[in-house]
Amino acid sequence: MCIYDFQVKAQDGSQVSLSDYKGKLLLIVNTATGCGFTPQYDELQELYDACHEQGLEILDFPCNQFGQQAPGDDEQIHAFCTGRFGITFPQFAKIDVLGENAIPLYKWLSENSKFEGFGMSPMGLAMNGIAKKMDKEYKKNGNVKWNFTKFLISREGELLARFEPTVAMKTVMEKVKAAL
Repeated sequence: MCIYDFQVKAQDGSQVSLSDYKGKLLLIVNTATGCGFTPQYDELQELYDACHEQGLEILDFPCNQFGQQAPGDDEQIHAFCTGRFGITFPQFAKIDVLGENAIPLYKWLSENSKFEGFGMSPMGLAMNGIAKKMDKEYKKNGNVKWNFTKFLISREGELLARFEPTVAMKTVMEKVKAAL
């Protein structure tokens, strides 16, 4: 199975094949509108503006599984993100990234990536505590731990990197630009 074998649900409920993105560099992100990391939308949009014409697509998947931080329906979430942050990259229907209702794309991403840790910053240390409360074995599995986890997919559909939400967006931008 590869990334292009998956279909995801658009905001309007229609199915979108990820094969539509063949040849593009993808940054897949699970997001939330009421999270401490929500300001990353500004940096994601900056990255999209800078790199979209060179082949980058950012695929935004709202998720309400972490602290109930993505309330509202797809329309409300999209209105917030376009109004507050001016996002222009594709935003899909709200999903689950964990558990039995996780969409197949996220099951695949979790199974094929490794959690590298949140780092030693104050935010990283706080996130370790939160993740441990949710999953005592969090360090040993590839499950998504929180909102704004990012997955970088090559133009050939290969998983290149995983970025936890505590990774500086500058680092994400550098990896994206190198992959382009």
